[in-house]
Amino acid sequence: MNDITITIDGKACGAKEGEYVLSVARRNNIFIPALCYVTNCSPTLACRLCLVDIDGKRAYSCNARAKEGMNVITKSEEIEKERRAIMEIYDVNHPLECGVCDQSGECELQNYTLHMGVDSQHHCIADTHRPTKQWGRIHYDASLCIVCERCVTVCKDMIGESALKTVPRGGAELDKTWKDKTEKDAYAMWNKLQKSIIGIASGAESLDCTQCGECTAVCPVGALVGSDFQYSSNAWELKKIPASNPHSSDCSLIFYDVKQTSISNPEPKIYRVSSEHNYAPLHAAARYGFDFQNEVTCKDEKAFERVVESLKTKVDTLAFESYITNEEALILQKLKEKYGYKLINPEAKRYQTFLKHYASTSGKSLYSGDLESIRSSNFVVSFGGAIKTDSPNAGYAMNNALGMNKGAGLYFHPIADPVVSAYSKNLLSITHKVGAEEAIAYFLLDLFGDKEAMPKALIDYLATFHTIEKKTIEESIKEDVKEMVKDEESGEEKEVTKSVTKVVEKEIEIDTNALVSLMGAEADVVEKITKLLDKKDSFSLIVGEDVYAHPRAQNIAQLLGLIERFTPFNLVMIPSRTNTLGVALICDLDEEKGNYVLGYNTKGDVTLSALGKGDLAMPALNQQEGTFTSMNKRVVPTNAALPFKGYCLNDIANAVGLEAEWTIDYTPALPTEKGFKAQKFDDLPNQYENDGRENRGYLLEEQSLTCNDEVEPLASFTCKETDMVYLANPVHQFSPFTNKAHQLNEAGALYVSKDFLEAKNLKSGDMVTLENEAGAKLVIALKEEPMIGGIIPYLPDFDTKIDVTPFFKEGYRFASVTIKGVAHV
Repeated sequence: MNDITITIDGKACGAKEGEYVLSVARRNNIFIPALCYVTNCSPTLACRLCLVDIDGKRAYSCNARAKEGMNVITKSEEIEKERRAIMEIYDVNHPLECGVCDQSGECELQNYTLHMGVDSQHHCIADTHRPTKQWGRIHYDASLCIVCERCVTVCKDMIGESALKTVPRGGAELDKTWKDKTEKDAYAMWNKLQKSIIGIASGAESLDCTQCGECTAVCPVGALVGSDFQYSSNAWELKKIPASNPHSSDCSLIFYDVKQTSISNPEPKIYRVSSEHNYAPLHAAARYGFDFQNEVTCKDEKAFERVVESLKTKVDTLAFESYITNEEALILQKLKEKYGYKLINPEAKRYQTFLKHYASTSGKSLYSGDLESIRSSNFVVSFGGAIKTDSPNAGYAMNNALGMNKGAGLYFHPIADPVVSAYSKNLLSITHKVGAEEAIAYFLLDLFGDKEAMPKALIDYLATFHTIEKKTIEESIKEDVKEMVKDEESGEEKEVTKSVTKVVEKEIEIDTNALVSLMGAEADVVEKITKLLDKKDSFSLIVGEDVYAHPRAQNIAQLLGLIERFTPFNLVMIPSRTNTLGVALICDLDEEKGNYVLGYNTKGDVTLSALGKGDLAMPALNQQEGTFTSMNKRVVPTNAALPFKGYCLNDIANAVGLEAEWTIDYTPALPTEKGFKAQKFDDLPNQYENDGRENRGYLLEEQSLTCNDEVEPLASFTCKETDMVYLANPVHQFSPFTNKAHQLNEAGALYVSKDFLEAKNLKSGDMVTLENEAGAKLVIALKEEPMIGGIIPYLPDFDTKIDVTPFFKEGYRFASVTIKGVAHV
C-alpha cells in the first residue's frame, strides 16, 4: 500500500513516505537521468544529473525523500541546460576510443551524451596521467573513469566488502574563471571530478576482496571490466540469452553473452555473463563460471543403446545431484513411478526431510521469507551456515539490510568470518561451539518468542534454562558533603557543600541463561543483543545447510517451525544446491540405494555425465532449457546458451517408455499439489520491472497444513577432542562445474587460517595428512585463507581429484580428524 501521493510532471504517483523521488519516478515509468545511482544503495550525489525542481527549489531526486503533496518537475529549460553542461564536462578529456572500448554500445556516457544533444564542447582542462590497473579478474582503466562512485557504493552497500574508495587524482585545479562561466551544479561536479579517482581502500596493489565483479557490472563506462573479456568483443555483437544462475539456489537472472567463436569457427561461444545490476547482484561463480559446457561432436548411438539396455535389464536405482532442472527431476520421478526405480539424492533428501519436520510445527509447506524480505528487514540473524560461501546472495541481502535500513543483526557460526563481521558495527558475530545449533534455536525461541501465544509447556521448559542469581556490584554515586573552609583573605571560616563521588556496594539480581554457555557465547551476549534490538521492528532469520544433516536435525527443524509461528522472524532456509528445493518438492526420494545404480552427474555403475567423464555424455545446464526452483520459492526459467550435439535425459526416458518431444513439455506437468502451476515454459516471464519487482516465472503456492507444538528437550552434543574440519568451498566455487570454468579452475586444498598455521607451526603449501577414526586418509596441501579465522579449516568438494566423502559420510559438515604434517624426504 502507498502511504502518500506526490506529483511528478503532472502525474499523481503513490509513494512510501521517505522513499527516494528517483525510485518513485522509475516505478511510474518517468525518466530522470542518473549516472551515479544504483538501486538499493545509498546515493553518492556524484553526477547531479538527477537534478529536479521540487516545490520551486532545486533538489537531487536520488537523495530527495518523498513527502505528501510534493510537486516534482523533472524537465525545464534551466534543468536541461544544467544537465547538458554536466555531460559536456564528463566528455572533457574522455578518450575517444569508443571503437575498441568494451562498454561501447551499452555505455551510459554515450547514451546520455546523445540524449542531451552534446554536439559541441565549451569546457577544457589539462589532462592527467591515469595508468591502468590489473586487479585479478578485474581491469581498471582510470582514463575512462568518470568517478560516479557506483563501484564504491555497490561494494559497500550491497556486497559488504568496502574494497574500493575515492583517492586523490592529482589532477589540474580548475581555473577560478570557470566558476562564472559554468552552471552551478556542473562546476561543483567538475571540481570534485578533478580531485578524485578510484583506488583500493586498503592501499594494497591488488584487490583484497572476494572478486565478485559486481563493480564491473555497475560501471556505466569502460573503466571497470572483466580482465578476461577485455578487447574480446564489441558489446553490440553479442546476443544476450536470458537464463538463471546454474550454480547456487539464488538462481539470479543472468544473461549469457554469446557470439561465434571466431571468423574461422562459427560455433557459438559464451564471452561473458552480464546481469540486471540494479536488481540482481551476482557472485563470482555466477559471473565467471560460465564455460562449463559439455562439448561433444555427435551422438554416441552405441553408448546410448547400452544405457537404455541397462535401464531395462539391470538398473534398480537412479542417483543424481541437485544441479538439475525441475523438468529433469520430474522425468526421474516418472521413471520411478513407471518402473519402480529407487531415487537417491542424499543432499536433497536431507532438505526434504527437514522441510517436512519444519512443516509439522509451522503449519506451512514452505518457509515465509526470501531475499527481498531479508533486504527489507532491520534485524537479521544467520545461523547454521557459512553465509559468505554457502549463499553469497543471502549475505549481500543481509549486508544491504544492515546498511540501508540502519539495521542490526547476529551471525552465528563456529568459524570466524572477518568479511561478514565487517558488514556493520551493529552486527554481532558469535563464534559458537561446533554442534550448538539446537541450543541456538532454543535461544532464539526464548529471546524472541511471544510468551503470550506460546504453549505453556514450552514456556515452562524454556524457563528451566534460567536461574536468578544475586550478585554484589560496586557503583559510583554522587554525594553532597558539607565542609568548613577558611577564606584566605578574611580569615573567616565558611560552610560549603561539595559533590563527591563515592563507591558503594549494591546487590542485584541477574537472570542467567544456561543456553548462553551451552552455545559457547560470551556471558554478556543477551545484554549486547538487547542494545542492538532498539527500534527494530522487521526481522529475518537465515538458516543454512549445517543443520540439515545435523545429528539433531529433526528437532532443529521443529524448533524453526515454532520460531516461524511464535516470533516475528521471516524464515529463509537456504537450499544447498541450485535446485535442491525443486527436487525436494518433485521427487519421492529414497534412503538406501539398490544393487545397480545409474548415476546422473554422480558416480554409478552406469554414469551419465555433463562433465565429460561418464558412459554417456549429457548436456550441462548452460546447454539446457527448463526451470529451477530458487530459494525465493520461485520457479524461474533458464535457456540454452550453447548447443549440445549428443543425447539428453528426455531421449533416454522416451527410449524406455515415456513420451515427450521436448524436455520443456514437462514444465506444465510439474506437480500442482506441491505448489507448482500448470504453465508452459514459453509463457514464463524472465525480467525485473522498473520498480524492482521480480517478474520471473511464478511463485510457488504455499499450502497450509495442520501442525503441533511437539519438540524434544535439548540434547547434549559433544565433539571429540581432536582436530575438526568443515565441508565447504571457497567463495567462488560451488561444484566441479564451477571448477571447469577457465577463470575459476584451481586445485583443491585444505583451506586454513593464519591462526591455524601458527598453532600447528605450519605454512601455506605444506602437505598434511587427514585421518579419521574409520581409517580414511587424505594427503593434501594447505592453502592460507585470509577470509576465515580460528583453527577450524575447511575441506572442499569442488575438485573431483580430491575425494572427501569418507570424512562426511552422514552429510554432517563438521568432522573429527587428526591433522599431521607430512615429513619431506
